Amino acid sequence: MTKTGRSSPTILLLAGALSLASPFAFAAGGGSSSNSTDTPTCERGYVWNAGKAKCVKATSSNMDDKTLYAQGHDLALAGRYQEALDALQAVQSQDSMVLTMIGYSKRKMGDYEGGLSYYRRALAIDPDNVNTHEYLGEAYAEKGKLDLATAELAKVASVCGTTCEQYQDLADAIAGIPDEG
Repeated sequence: MTKTGRSSPTILLLAGALSLASPFAFAAGGGSSSNSTDTPTCERGYVWNAGKAKCVKATSSNMDDKTLYAQGHDLALAGRYQEALDALQAVQSQDSMVLTMIGYSKRKMGDYEGGLSYYRRALAIDPDNVNTHEYLGEAYAEKGKLDLATAELAKVASVCGTTCEQYQDLADAIAGIPDEG
């Protein structure tokens, strides 16, 4: 306020600009993981459209499937699971990798059965998806089902050997070694 008791034009202009803000939540990065993404945070149901430099409704009409998947994948691995689901569930062609990342996000949000359901759907499409086998094995290990986790480890080994990242990550999970990411 000015000395006369009226609001200054600058304050009114700033307040007006803020009231017109889009669903963009004014925060970039974040997440609970050290491998966070530079993708800005959007309100639920919205995804960041880099081409438009703003948050848009999470639909395939606003972004192509490849971009939605890449964003959902990166957000999931950064620990931003709900945002990941918003992007991944907007993908029209839900292939094995999309279903795997939906399952991963659901599992990490505490929906263990929901995660398993998506992993099963992914494996029905691509039985050799090494990422799905890794995450399914991690889910089993988290629940103490080490026999099932070990069976998934054998499947991972049959697809990519014992030196691939998925094998090493699942072997660590079975051994109880915390994830470094």
